[in-house]
Amino acid sequence: MVTYDMTKTPVVNVVDDIIANASKAGASDIHFDPRENSLMVRIRVDGDLQDYTEIPKIYERNLITRIKLIANMNITESRLPQDGSIKGTIKGINLETRVSTLPTNEGEKCVIRILDYSRSLQGIDTLGFNESNLSKLKKMIAEPNGIILITGATGSGKSTTVYSILQVLNKKETNIITVEDPIEMNLEGLNQVQVNSEIGLDFATVLRSILRQDPNVILIGEIRDSETAKIAVRASITGHLVLSTIHTNNSLSTIERLLDMNVERYLLSSALSGIISQKLAKMVCPHCRIKEPTTPYQKKVFKLALDKDVDEIYNANPKGCDKCNNGYHGRIAIQEVLMINDEIRSALNEENLEKEDLNKLVYTSDVITMLQDGLLKVLDGSTTFDEIYKIIDVDDDLDVYCKIRDIEYHENNENNNVVEKEEIKEEKEETEEKKENDIKINTDEEVNLPIIDIHTITKEDEVL
Repeated sequence: MVTYDMTKTPVVNVVDDIIANASKAGASDIHFDPRENSLMVRIRVDGDLQDYTEIPKIYERNLITRIKLIANMNITESRLPQDGSIKGTIKGINLETRVSTLPTNEGEKCVIRILDYSRSLQGIDTLGFNESNLSKLKKMIAEPNGIILITGATGSGKSTTVYSILQVLNKKETNIITVEDPIEMNLEGLNQVQVNSEIGLDFATVLRSILRQDPNVILIGEIRDSETAKIAVRASITGHLVLSTIHTNNSLSTIERLLDMNVERYLLSSALSGIISQKLAKMVCPHCRIKEPTTPYQKKVFKLALDKDVDEIYNANPKGCDKCNNGYHGRIAIQEVLMINDEIRSALNEENLEKEDLNKLVYTSDVITMLQDGLLKVLDGSTTFDEIYKIIDVDDDLDVYCKIRDIEYHENNENNNVVEKEEIKEEKEETEEKKENDIKINTDEEVNLPIIDIHTITKEDEVL
């Protein structure tokens, strides 16, 4: 951790130094966490939080006040949450950030989100879409009307994808109007509207006015309620291309969410052009990655999902190197792109449509699922199987995948286990032997056991 001599270093310099160093390290967020005896500063790099420095408790209020001051927030209010932003140059680095404070029992917690839209400015070709998905995306945004939804959890890169699409659509003959909360990136040539709910300027109010502004393309920052969803869908069928984001996990759950918001089926079927679902996985360092043989479980996953026999894959080097963080550097998007076809449109009009039937329609089309896209990126050495296992429920996805193809996933596992029984036993014996040796050697140290392998073997043994 970095140590600051607070008796000799002004708080202004400390704040500037923390923000500048976090930006240089490629951090996405800076957390100022109030503790009982100190203020812990942590930075999120490649999706993981790591300790940066610890500030004595007596300087906590001064440091938080300084952040609120440069973020144009009310420095006298510490009982309510506040939002602000920092735009400018800090130690020669041009920065744009969002700042949020939250009162806790130990003091005010502050989080600074560092906005980096350099990837957006490079265009959609640099976002990690595979060839098939990129082709579908380009077809969707070439349509004159319809609604395109970008879905995913908070911090999954939705805004980066949205702004990349807007960069493609931003032409002199096109009128683009956005309604956002907050405006995350200022783009020349766009008419961007900031939502202000305190005066009644919400998404629905702005959208009704936008439709009288002769737009070609409309961006809705986020579909949060039924009214916004209905206006967005109606705008798309009246000759406008609508882009928006929504918090769902995949294509199927997005359709279900819109139906739950009471969007009429006949409107949704005619308006929806496509859904882009995405998550972020850590990229394995190309300089120190290691190639290792696949486990029986990994072989099974590759065989079922991709119909490929895979003997070796790249894994992260836990020791890392001077160019990475424990074997990882940067993040890559894992995507699923659904382009709505006539068959799916017809099915959406049916009131009694079962979820299983819609599932079959969606995932028996030419959709590359998020699991398949992730595994393909494991094969090309971009990420690791462990990372895909963390962000995607592999077993659940394979179960759905097998049901669609009338295969019993567990029966399939059982058949494969008969063939691989000896291999699994050997792997278990090796793991147990290694475990005993590690315990003997590291009696006074923390023992790092191969948790993933043990869980995998346990799962196989239960099936057997």
